[in-house]
Amino acid sequence: MISTLLQPINDFLKVPTPEEWIIEARKPENLSIILRDHLLCELKAAQSALFLIRKYAVDPESANRLNEWIRPYEDFAYKKTGDVESLRSKSSFTKQITPKESCSYGQDLIDKMIMLIKEELHHFYQVLELMESKGIPYTPIEASRYARGMIKHVKTFEPDALVDKLIIGSIIEARSCERFAKLAPYLDEDMNKFYVSLLRSEARHYQDYLALAEQISDKDITERIEYFLTVESELVTGLDSDFKFHSGVPYPKK
Repeated sequence: MISTLLQPINDFLKVPTPEEWIIEARKPENLSIILRDHLLCELKAAQSALFLIRKYAVDPESANRLNEWIRPYEDFAYKKTGDVESLRSKSSFTKQITPKESCSYGQDLIDKMIMLIKEELHHFYQVLELMESKGIPYTPIEASRYARGMIKHVKTFEPDALVDKLIIGSIIEARSCERFAKLAPYLDEDMNKFYVSLLRSEARHYQDYLALAEQISDKDITERIEYFLTVESELVTGLDSDFKFHSGVPYPKK
């Protein structure tokens, strides 16, 4: 099953995760960084998907409902309010969301992104639970250069800007999936099982993002996908002084 899931992802990405990153990531002293950064990556993925829905697909009232949904997770991450128990049942969402009448792709964007947000918030809770079981306290951690390194290339006009954001989303999800698989064999049994369990949803997320990008674009996006894959490959293979889940090759230790 794992090889079947990973084959299209490995074919999609231009380069595999460098061995130097895997060596650094598997060190016990870096477990705290990996898990804390992973936790915030799950939140950022949910925030990015929610932003797309709010900006492009729903009315203001629906946008407010979405903001209320994610707020407890943001409060925990940025204000350190709440705990594992308070987040246990908050990944579900049952409120009415109304697409804009003028948005032809609105319902498809809502359906795919709501499912993604639910899963990312559930993963957030699971990572936090795992951290607690290992005695790793949550403290904020700054984002790596990875996502910023791609977002700065997003076009400034629509629908190209939205298409670019969706392509970037697909690449981030694909790389996350690839790194979960690369790192899992070197982790304790509980983390190994957890990271392997994430592969199916992450693999689907990257496909959902790409499908939406192709649906929304008014032209072929192959060249644009290749462009961002090249940018991404340079980010993960270049030397990087800030070790994180999506960072590049660690600088050699002196």
